[in-house]
Amino acid sequence: MSKGEYLGEFEIVILSTLQRLGDAAYGVTIRCAIDERTGRSVSIGAIYATLRRLERKGLVNSRLGEPTAERGGRAKRFFALEAAGVEAVERSRAMFARLWEDLPEPPA
Repeated sequence: MSKGEYLGEFEIVILSTLQRLGDAAYGVTIRCAIDERTGRSVSIGAIYATLRRLERKGLVNSRLGEPTAERGGRAKRFFALEAAGVEAVERSRAMFARLWEDLPEPPA
């Protein structure tokens, strides 16, 4: 993996969350899922900034849903992984598995 192919920690969190949520991935569900899985409270702005960056990298795509009355007629923007995003998650998973393989237990 070359230097430009490595993902940051939060990018990996976002991509794996999108993979987990599937068709239900939009700002609020992504934020809730991250908090639930990691105990990490993140701002919606940080989520959207990262999603835009991942979209520019070609790892994520987005689409507008239908406008809803509860949102004042505004539509939700849904996000999904591109094939390259799925591959990036798998590369990251494999890299971390290699890092932790045969890692000795810390001293007591």
